[in-house]
Amino acid sequence: MWVFGGDKTLAERRQKDELKGLLINMLKAVILDFDGTIGDTLALCLEAFKSAIEPLAGRTFTEEEIIATFGPSEEGTIAKLVLDQAASGVAGYLREYERLHVKYDKPFPGILELLRTLKKRGLLVALVTGKGRYSCDISLAAYGLTDFFDAVETGSALGPCKPVGLRSVLTRFKLLPQEAVYVGDTTSDVAACQEVGIPVIAAAWASTANPEQLAATKPDRLCRSITQLHDTLEDMMTTADRT
Repeated sequence: MWVFGGDKTLAERRQKDELKGLLINMLKAVILDFDGTIGDTLALCLEAFKSAIEPLAGRTFTEEEIIATFGPSEEGTIAKLVLDQAASGVAGYLREYERLHVKYDKPFPGILELLRTLKKRGLLVALVTGKGRYSCDISLAAYGLTDFFDAVETGSALGPCKPVGLRSVLTRFKLLPQEAVYVGDTTSDVAACQEVGIPVIAAAWASTANPEQLAATKPDRLCRSITQLHDTLEDMMTTADRT
């Protein structure tokens, strides 16, 4: 793995060159996560959960309690917290999520420019997220990205399903795993890509990211800023253009 952000030693440059040969020459698609990768939305999700669910449950929930239920989409999370009132909880959550989104109305700086560059260069750009379909639609609209992605795969109320979403994108566009790269901010993102065989760039620029934990899962790359991600993908695209 080559971790961006430090001095480029000879060994690191050699690792970079080797990785280019393995991954970059075939790059046809960039697949991204949403929460923590495109936007810093964890605080938004937690605020919406608390606003919607606490009145139904008749008690408060800590952020840790809510985060411990993550994995399925919001529908699955809410079912774990207020099972007997899940339908009301989901409706309330989506209402609060949309209302509060005005406070989180922009993606990470540099993301929109990066996405436009990828499209301009002719790459497929897809979204594979654990968010539910409805909250994903709300966020895409808030960021002006509703019609941007070539494919959108959302989460399941039954549990984590990113390998399914990744395989669906590959099948839809008749891609080999090595012809795509995924960008995600969690260790489960890295594990999903390793299961499917897709090269993965660990995104460590969100306030909620844990670079050390991400590095321990051995992603193909780890970037600590959008600028580093842009440089990485630009390098990959430039190399592919020369082959």
